Order: sequence, then C-alpha cells, then structure tokens
Amino acid sequence: MSDLQQPLINVSGLGHGYNMAGELMPVLKDVSFQIHQGEFVAIIGPSGSGKSTLMNMLGCLDVANEGIYLLDGQDVKKLSDNKLAVIRNEKIGFIFQQFNLLPKLTAFENVELPLIYRNVPYKERKKAIEESLRLVGLAYRMHHKPSELSGGQQQRVAIARAIAGNPPLLLADEPTGALDSKTGVEVMEKMKELNRLGHTIIIITHDLSIAEQAKRVISIQDGMIVEDRRLAV
Repeated sequence: MSDLQQPLINVSGLGHGYNMAGELMPVLKDVSFQIHQGEFVAIIGPSGSGKSTLMNMLGCLDVANEGIYLLDGQDVKKLSDNKLAVIRNEKIGFIFQQFNLLPKLTAFENVELPLIYRNVPYKERKKAIEESLRLVGLAYRMHHKPSELSGGQQQRVAIARAIAGNPPLLLADEPTGALDSKTGVEVMEKMKELNRLGHTIIIITHDLSIAEQAKRVISIQDGMIVEDRRLAV
C-alpha cells in the first residue's frame, strides 16, 4: 500500500465524553489510527469499552468533542447536519445487528430505499438493487418481505442495502450477533467476498473469533486503543 495514498479514514487524537449530572464522563481518549481503501478491519472491545461510541463517530452519527476525523479527506467536525446526512447516505453503508429492515417492504424495496433518497433514476436503481441482491445470493427472494425470510437472509438483504449505492465504506455493527453460528459463518464469508471485490469494511464486535476473520484487529479498552495488529489471513 503506497504511503502516498490518502487514507479513507484518518482519526487523530479523538476524544469524546457525555455529560452526566453536570460531570463529563470520558468514553474515548486520544484515539488515533488510519484505514486505507480496501482494508478489512475489526474493532474489538468488551461492553463499555467505547467501541459503540467510536462506531457512531466513524459513521458520522455523532461528532467527537476533541480531535480530528477525516473521512475521505473531509473534516467531519466542520460539516453541517445536512452534509453529514448526505455523507451517511452516499459514503457509508451501514449493517446493523438487528437488520433494521422495514417489515412491510420487500427485499427489493428495502434495498431501494436509500437509493430513492439519493435520487438515483429508477433504471439505474433497479440494476444496482438486482446486482447487490445477486451478490448476496438472494436475487430469487427479492420480492419477499422480511417475515418470509430467515435471519441469515434478512442480514444478507441488509448487506445488499448497504452495498447497493457502492459506498466507499461498509460499517458493520455486530453483524452476526443475532444469528446462529452456522448462519454467522455464512455472513462472514459474504463479508470477506465483498472485501475481495474492493469494499473497505469495518466490523465492530466483542467476539474475537469474528474479529480474527478480518485482516486487521484494533482492540479498544477503557476508551483507548491498546493494540493494532495485522493478521496473516
């Protein structure tokens, strides 16, 4: 990887806390790292370590009190709420533990929703939806609603929704947490396949067996990075 390549994510001295009863309770403390396009990174830590807060920062769902976060060269702290919403829609594909599918919509319509918000023309939208559902092996289920799909299939629809707009970053929060172990393996294999296709993926997890399927593991404890290692996978 060239040193001249601009990191997709550049976090420097990130600090964040929440005001509780008039006292600032620190959650993140002096967090710094870079992630380049095409990496597959797991951020791991126990409950209360600050990993969920860090995920909110990386996903532009919240802005840190201290430090700098550059996403694709843009200083997130300097962006308006409207611009942050655009960034979330165009540059980040979110994959959540509980799938977050709308129950009354089909798989096709669930994947379509963020593309509608982006004003993608229908013909282009349809092609992107069909391709993303094909990539996750669910083209044949595109007209089924979530209640007609297994948990693993619902998570694959969520992955298809995340990748349909071809965002530079996929951010997955405990993507196998609500699945049985066999289905979890299948979902992780799909994530690896997407990474081989060039997607940059960050997984937030507390599970070491999930983290070690990534190519790099960043460990966080008590709001601080305690280890950053690359894996021979």
